[in-house]
Amino acid sequence: MKESAPDLRVGLTFDDVLLVPKFSDLKSRKDADTSTLFSRGIQLSVPIVSANMDTVTESAMAIALARLGGIGVIHRFLSIEEQVSEVLKVKRSEGVVIEDPMTLGPDRPVREALAVIRERDIGGIVIVGSGRKVLGLLTRRDITLEDDLDRKVKEVMTPRSKLITAPKGVSMEEAKRLLHANKIEKLPLLDRRGGLAGLVTSKDIMKRKQFPSATKDAKGRLRVAAAVGVKGDHMERSRKLLDAGADALVVDIAHGHSAYAIETLKEIKKDFGAVEVVAGNVATAKGALDLIRAGADAVKVGVGSGSICVTRVVTGSGVPQLTAIIDSAAGAAESGVPIIGDGGVRVPGDVTKALAAGASSVMIGSLFAGTEESPGPTILREGVRYKLTRGMASLAATVDRKVRETKATGRGEDELIGEIIEESVPEGVEGLIPYKGKVDEVVKQLVGGLRSGMSYSGAHSLSELRKRSEFMRITSAGYKESLPHDIRRVV
Repeated sequence: MKESAPDLRVGLTFDDVLLVPKFSDLKSRKDADTSTLFSRGIQLSVPIVSANMDTVTESAMAIALARLGGIGVIHRFLSIEEQVSEVLKVKRSEGVVIEDPMTLGPDRPVREALAVIRERDIGGIVIVGSGRKVLGLLTRRDITLEDDLDRKVKEVMTPRSKLITAPKGVSMEEAKRLLHANKIEKLPLLDRRGGLAGLVTSKDIMKRKQFPSATKDAKGRLRVAAAVGVKGDHMERSRKLLDAGADALVVDIAHGHSAYAIETLKEIKKDFGAVEVVAGNVATAKGALDLIRAGADAVKVGVGSGSICVTRVVTGSGVPQLTAIIDSAAGAAESGVPIIGDGGVRVPGDVTKALAAGASSVMIGSLFAGTEESPGPTILREGVRYKLTRGMASLAATVDRKVRETKATGRGEDELIGEIIEESVPEGVEGLIPYKGKVDEVVKQLVGGLRSGMSYSGAHSLSELRKRSEFMRITSAGYKESLPHDIRRVV
């Protein structure tokens, strides 16, 4: 007797559905509250996360996104020292009080100070003696035009006698008054013995006004997450990233519903205690639940949904992204652990659909890869500007990673690359993305579309959006009808 065919589920992605409009009492889309959770302990003003890809997120992207109310995840395809440096750039970019400002001794050469200023992208360095006693202040302005880079910094700094300082614990209002009254940009804070206790800058005070919804920690510093792997130096990397101030670790593995991912998650939680850990990627309720039981503070969802990912084509595995989010959110529902929809977002409406389906935030890759803040140079081809993007399982990314990990062995690079190419089965591609300008313009479009989508559903908050949303499956004709049609577009 012939066996009956198994019942096959239908997997849906964003283009397969629309949200049914509902009664709305929102007077303006500005009334829609987009605040959400990135992980259990980290709140965002906007549900936007930049992907931990080497063509998307380093410090410039993380700083820009945190200022806008989201958060960036520094990719792990750097040496430990390089990744730590990127985290430090974010944490030191601004704060209520910079508790540990950069310092140098008075006899160091100007060239060293200049290197530090450029590497850390900071405006100045406090010059200290024994016991961290403040001797002076050296700013970028003091040395930019200095020809003799071997001069000692004490010869070109502003000496302590000419500095305006304030005692440790000074109020922000008083610090602001001192900065304004004396027309200075930096205000060193001193303890009772004249030792350095912190630094307040006019730049940071201005940024607090300019970016009121920025994602910040308890000390007023921008928040940033950092990715780690599941093999090799992942525990040392985790420790040093946390020491540098990383607010969350993201366990980065393509197949997150695996023993490797679960063991790494448990190990990090055991060794480092109360640290926010995001784990993934998964595409099922069981995958999300298993990671949550292992200690995940957020779960990243998406297998093969990225624009430069070919996992589904190469492996035959994956779940269309809308269904993956719905299923994973159902698995996480009782725990309250946030779901991050990673991949598949091409237009603002996809953000609304992902959040309505149960995600707390969405991770953006290719849409950010073409922006000014993404790593790498701008490429000019036939008069058009582009930036490079690639999947982290692409051949080029795999070769770069393996060469970096094994070059310390002394093996010849050509021989190593040959072996990698022979053994590799790429699950990603690389390509050029048209240059898009500043990332804030892209975020503005995504969040603006989300607010409008929330108003169409009559949702004042993202939790209301999830409760009130009704999906309708559409045909290919319905999708075609959703696009501009029957006109000749001029823009």
